[in-house]
Amino acid sequence: MAAGDRDAFARFYDRYAPLVFPFVLRIVGDRSDAADVLQDVFWEAWRDAGAYDATRGTPEAWLVMRARTRAIDRVRRGRRRAQTFLAPVDEATAEAPPALGGDAAQHAEDRQVVAAALSRLPESQRVVIELAYYAGLTQTEIAERLEQPLGTVKTRIRLALARLREVVAT
Repeated sequence: MAAGDRDAFARFYDRYAPLVFPFVLRIVGDRSDAADVLQDVFWEAWRDAGAYDATRGTPEAWLVMRARTRAIDRVRRGRRRAQTFLAPVDEATAEAPPALGGDAAQHAEDRQVVAAALSRLPESQRVVIELAYYAGLTQTEIAERLEQPLGTVKTRIRLALARLREVVAT
């Protein structure tokens, strides 16, 4: 893909779009916005494929972090315009777009691993992780919403991420 191979890009898209789309949809809350974000993310991946460094993480992690960042940008841009918060997305509506390929079984297994790992976190850590990653809130916004000190929120996020790394690695 880094060499401009369109077939490689097509395979990359077919493999990862079904993983990224529901993740973005859960953050942005609107299928049209999620599709726009998905297009932006894959355009960036195509353009910046040469910048991918396998020593820093998997292609999935590289792409998901890009998607998360773009989705949060979209949510914040919408908040600034509307000065309101988005309603949470019902997980039942977070489907992959039709006619996309990929290993659905692997994606389902990955979702189960993440759900199981989150369920093993203490409630206080799970809540801050969900607000940060699924609702797209900043640490400051989480502190305000939960009415907790910012330092407490930062510590809980750090501890939760460390615990998730341990749980997923085993």
